[in-house]
Amino acid sequence: MKKFSHDDMEKELIAITNQLVAELGGSRREIKLTMSLQRLGIDSLARAELFLRLERKFDITIPDRIIASAETLQEIIDYIQQANPRVIPLQHNVIKEHGQYSSVDPTQAHTLIDILLLYGEKSPDKAHIYFQNEAGGEDIITYEQLLQSSLRVAQGLKQRGLREGETVAIMLPTHPSFFSTFFGILLAGGIPVPIYPPFRAHMLEAYAQLESRILQNAEVRMLVTFEQAEKLSHLLKAFVPSLKEVITHEELIAPLPLASSSIFKARSDHAAFIQYTSGSTAAPKGVLLSHYNLLSNIRAYGKAVAVTPDSVAVSWLPLYHDMGLIGMWLGSLYYGIPLIVMTPFSFLTRPERWLWAIHHHRGTHSGAPNFAYELCVRKIEPAMIEGLDLSSWGMAANGAEKVYPATLEAFAKKFAPYGFKRSALMPVYGLAESTVGLAIPPLGREFRIDTVDRKKFEEERLAEPSHSKNTLEFAACGKPLENHEIRIVDEKDQVLPERHVGNLHFRGPSSMQGYYNNPQATQAVFHDGWIDSGDLAYLADGEVFITGRRKDLIIKAGRNLYPAEIEELVGNVEGIRQGCVAAFGAVDQDRNTEQLIVVAETREKNPGQREEIIEKIKQAISTPLDIVPDQILLVAPHVVPKTSSGKLQRAACKTMYLEGRLGKKPAPPWLQVIRLAGKWLMKKITDAVSILLRWIYTAYIALMAGTTILPLWLFVYLASPQAAAKACRLWTKFLLKVSFCPMKVTGLEHLTQSPVIFAANHASYIDVVVALSIVPPDTRFVGKKELFSAPFLRTFTHKLGYLAVDRMDFSKGIEDTQRIEATLKQGLSVFIFPEGTFGYAAGLRPFRLGAFKIAVETQIPVCPMALSGTRTILREEEKLLRLGKITVTICQPIMPKGREWQDVVQLRNDVRSEISRYCGEPSLDLIAAQPIAPKLPHT
Repeated sequence: MKKFSHDDMEKELIAITNQLVAELGGSRREIKLTMSLQRLGIDSLARAELFLRLERKFDITIPDRIIASAETLQEIIDYIQQANPRVIPLQHNVIKEHGQYSSVDPTQAHTLIDILLLYGEKSPDKAHIYFQNEAGGEDIITYEQLLQSSLRVAQGLKQRGLREGETVAIMLPTHPSFFSTFFGILLAGGIPVPIYPPFRAHMLEAYAQLESRILQNAEVRMLVTFEQAEKLSHLLKAFVPSLKEVITHEELIAPLPLASSSIFKARSDHAAFIQYTSGSTAAPKGVLLSHYNLLSNIRAYGKAVAVTPDSVAVSWLPLYHDMGLIGMWLGSLYYGIPLIVMTPFSFLTRPERWLWAIHHHRGTHSGAPNFAYELCVRKIEPAMIEGLDLSSWGMAANGAEKVYPATLEAFAKKFAPYGFKRSALMPVYGLAESTVGLAIPPLGREFRIDTVDRKKFEEERLAEPSHSKNTLEFAACGKPLENHEIRIVDEKDQVLPERHVGNLHFRGPSSMQGYYNNPQATQAVFHDGWIDSGDLAYLADGEVFITGRRKDLIIKAGRNLYPAEIEELVGNVEGIRQGCVAAFGAVDQDRNTEQLIVVAETREKNPGQREEIIEKIKQAISTPLDIVPDQILLVAPHVVPKTSSGKLQRAACKTMYLEGRLGKKPAPPWLQVIRLAGKWLMKKITDAVSILLRWIYTAYIALMAGTTILPLWLFVYLASPQAAAKACRLWTKFLLKVSFCPMKVTGLEHLTQSPVIFAANHASYIDVVVALSIVPPDTRFVGKKELFSAPFLRTFTHKLGYLAVDRMDFSKGIEDTQRIEATLKQGLSVFIFPEGTFGYAAGLRPFRLGAFKIAVETQIPVCPMALSGTRTILREEEKLLRLGKITVTICQPIMPKGREWQDVVQLRNDVRSEISRYCGEPSLDLIAAQPIAPKLPHT
């Protein structure tokens, strides 16, 4: 490290920063060490250039975490002062082999847990992940190491009370801890919810608002985070009632692993994880995927891209995003091929690292969004890649955002001298709702670009091939994956012919179960078994061409304009920051027409120069499109909103424009922290008042119940069973009435049939009270044996003839089954909660088969009963009641169709489907889009 005094170091840093700011188009100014990089106009890419110059000047190596997190020049000085001399990492030898092939047959697996256990048992020492660390080396993770560390995480979760079906959020950066945390949650029976971690101090407030909505929607019980984000995570806890613990990965790891006998026995239809898009807004939509969805998609795209035992995957993509999580990591895990992983910041700061990783490990499969290929074209200089060999790269997927034909051409041309094959570039199409992949071009074919007539496309929505000057270009994303289907339909869901632009619908085994805890959003996208992608597209020769998002379409002067094309044209104007342009339509209230609004970032501050830029933008748009924007807004860098993965948020930009917030500077980080702390304090005060009121309400209910339960107990003890049953029913009606919780019951006419088996969802301890007030007095309730041994309760259970079983899945208990069958043969009805238990988080859990097996054997119908609102009044683990509304829907009894085992399963599914329609909670295993529930007459 070169020797500099403290003063000289500050002067050099300020001089280098000033020079860079001037090169970026800013004016020279007095720079202070306390200024934020954002205020100086230094974005993520400019950061990379700044730190590269600092490394050369001070002869040091600056780690990615500093490049990512440093907000002021003072923080940079603080690091430089204690940095060690620069160490040039040794060049990696080219690795042509990554160990012997695994003998695992992944097709025998039904879940992700099966996959990990198989590789952990049969290929324990095989390298699974090569994690490229900051020092330039690699940390190798074997299958055995991943399994053991995951089991220790699972044990830690179990020790902290995690229950099956509960959600756990993962707020971790790309790091080895992510992998074991993800599988630890699965092994413990939880549902992982990856969310992106905070990286920018100036975005803390917006981040906290977004993430709290996601955590609330997922009803997350635990949050696993890292030390730097722990304080923020604890702030989030105040806004998420379900969140009971925030913990780091290091604190979570138990000394001993979870015993094999305690590993969650997952089925293929169980939830594997919930994927929230980084662009989720006020109403977050979490895509719920089952193990079956994931393995179906991995198998289908693995076949399409010809994954073999010789394949090597390379990725820098974030692990909280489906393309990085499923497309790269879980796919490589399934096929037993090595995965070379680097952090997103490693790529963003030095894009050549991605290509060198492919070179050193002879990578065969890798992919990224379009902007990554564009970044490589613009930022990588020949001196950075001297000796690079990309000849092993056989599949370079370009997806997750709009694919630009110009980028494909530029990348193929620039890296052809380094062995890159043009045919390796593959524009692909996928979305979280289809797990990750949906359409892939054939291997070995050069990317296909379709050139269509602009006029017919914009006015008639027809993609007619053309070679004239006035054309549009779209990249072919291939045909649907095996066993998957795509159709293009109009607004009435009528299938359109080829080359007609319409709404893209899809279906297949990869299709999501639904949006978690959001039945309305789920219902909105399902169309008779097809899912609406929200994208506009057309088919040609069976291949799909994506033209844009339907919600982003701008209709002006009878023409359909796509913002991506406008943004690309504006981005090429000198003085405009590429990739930082948003185009959208806004209604002109005076003329009742749609206006074209263009928002573009620039560093130019001179008024005269800004006017020239606006004129150039008009010319850039009007020449090819023959249309002029109604308004062009030039804004400072970082104003156009983007997701964490770099995608434009046009809807958010439009909202900011309509609310007059465009161009307003974000509050400084310290003020955002104060605001968050203020909101946290107000939430704590509000919660304290709420708890006080709930204490009063709970004491009132306890008084009402306590003063009446003893007389009731005495009457039940002395009375006949029939009189006791009627008294208990009257008592429950009284208790519900004085609780001020209105209860609406529909379908009472379905109670006339007897005997039946009542099957209801289970959400709260008060479910029994609600059911007792409704079902006929001679109904026999089925419950766990432990409930019948309590000194006070056993008087009620014995006198009322309730049925005790050793386990809720009593199909395996011969005596229990015979007792229930005998009760039904006497003409008495039976009441059962097929879920067997309930938890804090909302959700309809899997049904056990016992009751349905008995129904089939006795040929007695099952009456579905959906309870809604009881969980809100008294959640599991809570001791205080709250006011709420209760809705009970009694559905028409369902008769078994036969006496075979498949009839048992069919009856279970039919009953569960009916309850799912009315219970108002998400289904936690297989979700099928149900028709909107009709309004039943109130009785």
